[in-house]
Amino acid sequence: MSTKKVWFVTGASKGLGLALVQKLLAEGYSVAATSRSLKSFENSIQSSERFLPLEMDLLNENNVKKAITETVEKFGRVDVIVNNAGYGQLGTLEELTDEESRKNFDTNVFGSLNVIRQAMPFLRNQKSGYIMNVASIGGITGAFPGWGVYCATKFAVAGFTESLAYEVAEFGINATVVYPGYFRTNFLDSGSMTTPENPILEYTAARTVEAKHKEEINGNQPGDPEKAASAFIKLAEMQKPPVHFVMGTDAVGLAKEKMKMLDADIESTLELSNSTDF
Repeated sequence: MSTKKVWFVTGASKGLGLALVQKLLAEGYSVAATSRSLKSFENSIQSSERFLPLEMDLLNENNVKKAITETVEKFGRVDVIVNNAGYGQLGTLEELTDEESRKNFDTNVFGSLNVIRQAMPFLRNQKSGYIMNVASIGGITGAFPGWGVYCATKFAVAGFTESLAYEVAEFGINATVVYPGYFRTNFLDSGSMTTPENPILEYTAARTVEAKHKEEINGNQPGDPEKAASAFIKLAEMQKPPVHFVMGTDAVGLAKEKMKMLDADIESTLELSNSTDF
């Protein structure tokens, strides 16, 4: 019986998820990988006894439960949960409809919560496990015009992961929120990034950012998906992984800028803040 951990990865048919699954299989791990369609795995991952491709509707809790149960039935356990599924939603807060905004939250936030809710009984029973929730550097800073709703979903992921880490510690389970910067995947392609149905041309800053992501950043991202996959594996092998992991030199720079800005804002209004106690 292999002593290597069993992984469950969502959004595994492309991008960081696909790079991670390929790396895990190459290193001898057992992996259950989910996607909305099994066909998406046909040309990217060879069939193997250690690979369980699963068609899963992230928003259907019964379907999520079935996928995790099938994983445990095949491999005997599940050790590492990676909530990677999600998509980018462009558009200012005024532009995006309620439906567009809620749809992004459904996938990026409530989908991950469905997985956590269904995986936890198995992890608690084992008294071990590790949950990695993939956010974004946009979960630390929202200083990207036209990315407000997407950033809000990733701030939410950061918030519930931090609470989760404290909730599950007593069961010997760890949790980490991962904040990737720009990695050279298809995330900025039309299939992974959605633009507003009703753009408002007056938002010139948002249109400039949108064009920059499509025309300049896409294809020139500094992050290497294979090295990101190695980082995920190293995190999972740590005895006590961090609750927060900022991934990529660009993400580290932006995170430090946010901390400086937050510190400056606190200091500039410190007297007013302290004046509000009884």
